[in-house]
Amino acid sequence: MTEVISLGKPAMHVKQNASPFRDALFREAEGLALLRDALTVTGVTAVRVPEVFSVGDEQMEMAAIVQKRQTDTLLYKLGETIGLIHQLPQTCYGFSRDNYIGLSPQLNTESDSWGSFFVEYRLKYQVSRIGHPRIRERFEQTLAHCGEDLAGWLDDHCRRPSLLHGDLWSGNVLFDDDYAWLIDPAVYFGDREADMAMTEMFGGFGPNFYEGYYSVWPRSPVYEQKRELYNLYHYLNHYNLFGGWYLEVCQRSFARISEKFGQGTDRR
Repeated sequence: MTEVISLGKPAMHVKQNASPFRDALFREAEGLALLRDALTVTGVTAVRVPEVFSVGDEQMEMAAIVQKRQTDTLLYKLGETIGLIHQLPQTCYGFSRDNYIGLSPQLNTESDSWGSFFVEYRLKYQVSRIGHPRIRERFEQTLAHCGEDLAGWLDDHCRRPSLLHGDLWSGNVLFDDDYAWLIDPAVYFGDREADMAMTEMFGGFGPNFYEGYYSVWPRSPVYEQKRELYNLYHYLNHYNLFGGWYLEVCQRSFARISEKFGQGTDRR
């Protein structure tokens, strides 16, 4: 039986649950609500989250957005706003319940160690889902050998947890005449540069977005190293979903993890 929570009306977009998971739309609605609350706290009005009118196992009714071309001004405000959301104080890394990243489960727990959370609940979990046993075992061996040093390095280079959109690529931001709209989140609390790394996976948002973000919170000196590590999570997920070219990217990243962390790290 489909559970539906009715919350309101006007012009609607009806999103169907394309996943095999009955609670996927509930978790998405929860993420949208967290982002909406964060926007309220920041006081920003140029970036919004669509209102959810009802959500059930099979479909979610939400405010319709009439899409228009993005503008430099809205891209700047989007970057600035993501930076302000990232600056809001949070109490832990991870999240209180499991949710989803696209069509895949996203395992969560609450943790006081960003590095341990990322290694265990992002990299190791995605590796455990790989169907090819030799590839899975090779990646598992790398993480068994290097995971502790990798986690320690990430802890050393993350100041505090931030609310993350979690799937922040250009397909998950819409624009109309007046606003940028955040959609399809995979929220959790983590290193803010995990979100920024994801923005660069599929072409990025353009210079105005990054100018806006870095006006609020400049990039860290080790961002480029972190970018590859954080995007490895998404490349593993894409490999598990689609196979093909994504394996090559994952193999290169694991080779660099072995090179940097295989003999211990000086944590610089």
